[in-house]
Amino acid sequence: MTTRLATSAGPHATRILGLGHYRPANVITNHDLIARGVETDDEWIKTRVGIAERHWADPDETVVDMAEQAGSKALAASGVSTADVDLVLVATCTMPTPVPAAAPNLAARLGIDAPGAFDVNSGCSGFVYALNAASAAVLTGQARNVLVVAAERFSGWLDMTDRSTCIILADGAGAAVVGPSDASGLGPAVWGSDGAQFDSVAIDEDSHFFRQEGQTVYRWATGQMAPVALAAIERAGLQPADIAAFVPHQANLRIIEALARRIELPNAVVARDIVTSGNTSAATIPLALSRMVESGEIASGAPVLLLGFGSGLAYAGQVVLAP
Repeated sequence: MTTRLATSAGPHATRILGLGHYRPANVITNHDLIARGVETDDEWIKTRVGIAERHWADPDETVVDMAEQAGSKALAASGVSTADVDLVLVATCTMPTPVPAAAPNLAARLGIDAPGAFDVNSGCSGFVYALNAASAAVLTGQARNVLVVAAERFSGWLDMTDRSTCIILADGAGAAVVGPSDASGLGPAVWGSDGAQFDSVAIDEDSHFFRQEGQTVYRWATGQMAPVALAAIERAGLQPADIAAFVPHQANLRIIEALARRIELPNAVVARDIVTSGNTSAATIPLALSRMVESGEIASGAPVLLLGFGSGLAYAGQVVLAP
């Protein structure tokens, strides 16, 4: 006899119901880095990576602290009660230790009672991966609503003598609430990885400092990610001209500009949050998206192309509708 297990079913579709973001109060300008002894100058930083300033957490401000700030704002924006959240996901690669995960602590702080809770570590593409895990949980009836938060604290992993990395990385968090919808607000994800180059972005085992092979990552991102973005648009049933906004991982302004040219989105506003927020890895996409929606740059219901890429080397592209 074949044993059959019962399955659960959820709603027909899902969408992002609300967004939130948080940037620490400490603004670190390029001139501040120079004053700290970094051998660089303002023009070099702006020319190479496009950053004017970034935000660093206070010494006692943690990944979970920042996640709490962004998560509470997303919940408020969504109108979803904490009693109706069944799953909490945190995308991060900068927790100080592998155990415990951030998600259970975050859930308790926000007053979400006994949800499923786990972390997603896929570096800079982590938010898009977590967003799809959230959508799948709702669609299969495993959760009614899911809180997805990406939070990173890179200021604790920086080698201040390495100007190729310490000028780029920053701290912050972005969040989204994913829930049921009558019509699809989350298009199919296009994801993958180039594991042959897995160590191009890493935390050094000996020094525990962040390091990356900048030119390798630049060539890979500018050469390989445009087709991923176009495939995500196609799988969503849209054309490039339909896209109202492009929110790629905020790795480097030169990468962002190169991708925007290659993808050719004639009607899209392009996120350039890197200029004032720096590179916050998994948090860059939701942080930039939340700020653009809040400022009115992206209208409610507008189709937005998300494109995460980075450590692993893993990537994920997806079209979503702005809440």
